[in-house]
Amino acid sequence: MYHIITNLTESQISELLELYKNEFWSYERERKDIVKMLAASDIIVGLVDENEQLIGFSRVLTDFVYRAMIYDVIIKPSHRKMGLGAKLVDAVVNHPELASVEQIILYCLPEMIPFYERWGFTSNVGGLRLMYRNNQI
Repeated sequence: MYHIITNLTESQISELLELYKNEFWSYERERKDIVKMLAASDIIVGLVDENEQLIGFSRVLTDFVYRAMIYDVIIKPSHRKMGLGAKLVDAVVNHPELASVEQIILYCLPEMIPFYERWGFTSNVGGLRLMYRNNQI
């Protein structure tokens, strides 16, 4: 049985670090930075098993009115293809504090577009383009 949590224990923060170590986009993250990131996140959604071990995680930055941005949707590799990613995303997009937010935004790899489309996300954003500036040069 899996259930949703909204805060991480110290051991779950360590488990989150291990989840990040498995991904190309986050393998260099360090615990001290993760602690800082968690403190600055507006909404935290964790998915734990019956032993309270973290097997899924996501977070949201939002103004609670106009925009909310979902980050770091991740499921432990050994628990993928079990519908747990959908359970995690359901918990995020249906979070009560996001119910009146105008737009929920995320970015993902092209192969993940069909996964997110079931919640109404679209890659058709007109002429908008994602831009970013890397401070880690």
